[in-house]
Amino acid sequence: MANKKALKVILFLGTYRENRVGIRVATFMKNQMEKRGLEVDLFDAEAMDFPHMKTPIHFYQDKSKIPKSLADAAEKVKAADAYVMVTGEYNHSIPPGLANMLNYFPGSAYSFKPSGIVCYSPGIYGGMRAAIQLRALTAEIGCLSVSNIFGIPKVLGAIDEKGIPTDDHMEKGAKKLLDQVEWYAHAMRNHRELEQSEASPKVKDLVGFFSEQSK
Repeated sequence: MANKKALKVILFLGTYRENRVGIRVATFMKNQMEKRGLEVDLFDAEAMDFPHMKTPIHFYQDKSKIPKSLADAAEKVKAADAYVMVTGEYNHSIPPGLANMLNYFPGSAYSFKPSGIVCYSPGIYGGMRAAIQLRALTAEIGCLSVSNIFGIPKVLGAIDEKGIPTDDHMEKGAKKLLDQVEWYAHAMRNHRELEQSEASPKVKDLVGFFSEQSK
């Protein structure tokens, strides 16, 4: 029987440049996600303790030395059913803060779960160049992004400082992305639980493989 519990979703925001606009986009997306009944954790690189990475969590030999904030974040990443990533575009690429935050955790924490990409820019391209690069990263860590990308061009005129959209395009775009993310998240969670209940050696082998690759 399908699991009807609310999906747990982490919303990643990896921008902390001066006068950043990403917080507007993240606020808007968080509101849209919570309206759908999703349990949302916002991972904001500026607000959380994600300094320039020297030791990812899976490199700690002595687990007692893992900072509590990092250990708590890792538990949330592992427990999540899906991920939504908000990305700006720095020099036509992924913001370093976003890649830095994602790389704190091994691929095994993300595996067998979907992700969605929300990109934005002040110009007409909406951050799509960064989004395409982010697709490759999500595939590599095991949380493949859904086919839809929610791009927001001319973002300064699309969302106000409180995260409130200025036209109905924003809500329609968010809905299209989140419809896909939810569908895949439910399907993949149900299958993970089925495989766990049947103690499938094949899935255990795959999980073990991803864990070894992440070390």
